[in-house]
Amino acid sequence: MTNYLPKGSMVTGAYYANELCELHEALKSKRRGKLRRGVLLLHDNAPAHTSGTATSTAAECGYKLLPHPPYSPDLASSDFCLFPLLKQHQHGGQYESDDDVIIQSVEDFLHEQDELFYQTGIQKLQKRWIKFTEIM
Repeated sequence: MTNYLPKGSMVTGAYYANELCELHEALKSKRRGKLRRGVLLLHDNAPAHTSGTATSTAAECGYKLLPHPPYSPDLASSDFCLFPLLKQHQHGGQYESDDDVIIQSVEDFLHEQDELFYQTGIQKLQKRWIKFTEIM
């Protein structure tokens, strides 16, 4: 599931809650049985993520929220797994201000990755999260 926020818009608790509902529906249709086994949700402590609206929606969806330290970018899988390779993929590209071109570049990158890329990223995240919980 990929979503792009319009330029100038902000992620609010209501917006994020809607994203969680869309995720719930996507899991129902694309990953049958996953919801019964349980979904662990790790997000950072951004105000939109910790808002009452978002946390209650996560609970309604049956997601288990994992604790996240106040500031810990090393637990953000996008920072250690996704963004460095995405930046490398886009390096040298000639992008003006055409948002559609940039979005297409991101979509191309995401679709080029095989299942192992995503499995490896989740496994790295799991190891980092376990390391974090051992420190706490």
